[in-house]
Amino acid sequence: MISWAFTSLVIALVSAFFGFSGLMASIAGIAQIAAGVFGLLFLVGAVTAALRGPSPIS
Repeated sequence: MISWAFTSLVIALVSAFFGFSGLMASIAGIAQIAAGVFGLLFLVGAVTAALRGPSPIS
């Protein structure tokens, strides 16, 4: 997921260099959504792990 955000960022920067402003805006929006989803999933995972506590040793 985070690799999609970085890939979208690179595409947006390349398109900005060549002047494709419409393409740049849409790719930047996709990268922003992907980064937001990644952050949300990270927070959910961190809270879940904190609430579960340490795993028992078998």
